[in-house]
Amino acid sequence: MANEKLVVIKEADLTNNCPECFNQDLKLSFSQKHKQGKLFNSITNEVSSKIVCNKCGTNIYPVSWTEDIERSFEYYQKMVIPHRSTVTFTSLFWILSLVAIAVVAAVVTFLLQ
Repeated sequence: MANEKLVVIKEADLTNNCPECFNQDLKLSFSQKHKQGKLFNSITNEVSSKIVCNKCGTNIYPVSWTEDIERSFEYYQKMVIPHRSTVTFTSLFWILSLVAIAVVAAVVTFLLQ
């Protein structure tokens, strides 16, 4: 089973009003999902975002966004450049592959003699 973690690729401080406490101290963060397993590590295309008020600590969901927050979000969303989607194999994968190839080669040479 692969472990999943979100890696922050961009953070921004917003000066918009919080819909809950009306404070002007919001933090917008964009995160990209990374999966790590025993045989592979991969970076996915999945980018998620979160807006949090630094004063009251509440997550601000898109339902309660004002037009100002939405405009700021769209601006910063255009600036986010996610990492390229890749899959890299670990050394355990390569060792198991080489062992499997060696076993198959040994069986083939044994059957041919």
